[in-house]
Amino acid sequence: MATLQKIRTKAGLLVAIVIGVSLAAFILGDMLQGGSSMFQRNRLEVGVIDGESIQYPEFQKRVEELGEIFKQNYQTNQLDDNAWTQVRDQAWQTSIGEIVMGDVYEKLGIEISSEELFDMLQGSNPHQIVQQIFRNPETGQFDRASVVGFLKKLETGVAQDQRAYWLNLEKQIEDERTQSKYVNMVAKGLYVTNEQAQASATAGNKTVNFDYVTLAHSSVANDKVTVTEKDLKAYYNAHQDDYKQEKSRRIEYLTYAVTPSDADYKNAEKWINDIKSDFEKTEDNVQFVNSNSDVNFENVWNKKDDLPENIGNWIFDEKAEVNAVYGPYADGDAFTLAKLHKSEMMPDSVEARHILLQVTTQAELAAAQLLADSLKTAIENGADFAKLARENSTDQGSAINGGDLGWFRRNQMVKPFEEAAFNNTTDSVTIVGTQFGLHLIQTTKRGKLTPQVQVAYLTRNVVPSTKTYQDTYAKASKFAGENTTKEAFDAAVTAENLTKRVANFGENDRQIVGLENARPLIKAAYEAEVNGILQTTQESPIFELGDNFVVAVLTQAIDEGVAAFEDVKARVELAVVKEKKAEYLVEKANAALSGNSDLTSIATALETEVQSANNINFNSFSIPGIGLEPAVIGTVSALEVDKISKPIAGNNGVFVVMVTSESEGAGANVTAEKMRLAQTNGYRVASQAFQAHRNSVEIEDKRAKFY
Repeated sequence: MATLQKIRTKAGLLVAIVIGVSLAAFILGDMLQGGSSMFQRNRLEVGVIDGESIQYPEFQKRVEELGEIFKQNYQTNQLDDNAWTQVRDQAWQTSIGEIVMGDVYEKLGIEISSEELFDMLQGSNPHQIVQQIFRNPETGQFDRASVVGFLKKLETGVAQDQRAYWLNLEKQIEDERTQSKYVNMVAKGLYVTNEQAQASATAGNKTVNFDYVTLAHSSVANDKVTVTEKDLKAYYNAHQDDYKQEKSRRIEYLTYAVTPSDADYKNAEKWINDIKSDFEKTEDNVQFVNSNSDVNFENVWNKKDDLPENIGNWIFDEKAEVNAVYGPYADGDAFTLAKLHKSEMMPDSVEARHILLQVTTQAELAAAQLLADSLKTAIENGADFAKLARENSTDQGSAINGGDLGWFRRNQMVKPFEEAAFNNTTDSVTIVGTQFGLHLIQTTKRGKLTPQVQVAYLTRNVVPSTKTYQDTYAKASKFAGENTTKEAFDAAVTAENLTKRVANFGENDRQIVGLENARPLIKAAYEAEVNGILQTTQESPIFELGDNFVVAVLTQAIDEGVAAFEDVKARVELAVVKEKKAEYLVEKANAALSGNSDLTSIATALETEVQSANNINFNSFSIPGIGLEPAVIGTVSALEVDKISKPIAGNNGVFVVMVTSESEGAGANVTAEKMRLAQTNGYRVASQAFQAHRNSVEIEDKRAKFY
């Protein structure tokens, strides 16, 4: 069992994740009724990858398997919505990888033999994860015998879910090695020539300083350039890739927040006043609070400065007696009674040391208790606590210091440990259990005694009543019932002076800022017509999302592909105007160049100034004072010293430059540069090879219909 725990801890990077099971029966029950087999197949289609249909039952099975592995990996019985989203995404990406790369690996003859897998798991070259899992804790070395022993028990000696977990890990290791073989194969097919290395080394070795004049695009008034519809369409057609878009939706919506009414505040205040006398009379403050308060009793000790100002003043300045009650008083969206539970002179800090005996099973607890009693007796009879800590404590961080934890204040340790340490007399030893195991605690020094108190707070939160929910829903229902079109929606918003909100999202998004559990609203937007009021699966126009009722209208539907010209016309016009201004400024710069032979005269003619930039080479990312101007960097890297360039159309304006000096570093190391470029190619293969194959096939993601 300990080995499986190590597997879960160490194998996190290789283990996949994905979705809950609760939707399966509902979705399949709805979908498996009627229709032809082809129609049924289309309805159950989660996606299409390179022509291969991914069906819901098979995909959901993968999701559930990965979800169980995720639970084991993080030692939890349930996954939240965010975790299931990760699991679904991992299942989808795994499906893409298997289909897209499966044929590639097969055609290239890339496979993992049984002998190779054996070697990675228990042979002479075990995988790094296997080495981490089966490392001897005493020697720090890989323990091959432990692997062999574990694998012998795999068929019958471990639970089925644990066996599935290990087999999945094996597959992850196998997949990783397959991918590594492919990447290495492609990388070795890339060759860096001597000429490439020489050019790159030289470019990076040469540094220039240069002067320049710049004419910013913003210096040209818009009426100085003429842009026609033909210009716009020509630019749009030539730059289609700049206007690609993902599928998205835009909605406008109103929220009707369910917040406590005045009546809810009055009811909460009445409740707290009615219970005050019972609170004053009770002798068991802790049990009374835990039975009646919306906030459980906190077993903490506080000095005056740690308390709310009103409670601190009441207890310490007004000399409140134990069991006296203060309030009720308003505390945000709550009403509270405060009762002085205890008051004592206590140290504000202690110095202590401990011996930790780790416990994970009942059998270990019994053995640890016997050892703890034995150690306690030995210490009380004069044995060296520090020596025993070094020999027995499983808290290695403190054991090396004889168990010493130094000084600590209240609320810095887990509660049972804190209580023992602060209640101990100096040098006495107490045995106490926590979630970490059994502790032998010895308080070595006690800090200055200060007055400290425990306060029992009885709190009644003000929450919306059923009537408040009904009243809020009625408002939302009235608006939705009277405004069933986009035009009516907008008119009513204006007439009633309501605050309309806007949201943009993708098909698989799950969050809208300010709304809780917004997925139903997002799904509805992809099933509605533009300008239509969104409806729930029960055909209601009102969505209940957390503490909000929402009424929404779909205002825009954008499909995947190149955006229509009219939709991006404003963006196209900005780009064309920039081009036209650059052309205008190039002509202006050329005119200045024709009549002047030095940069200062050119700057004067252009009514600007000469500026300078230093230490620029071909590999520079940007130019200080100018920014990202690759055309300028490329020009100055190749320009002769003291030669004035032609006008350069850059990102932010038009430039005229002159290199004033250049310097060569120590001789360019072509061999080292060749190795660097080859290594860079290797990195590119690892990150780009799969993406290249993925981009070559069509992938249709329909998961949003189901999740």
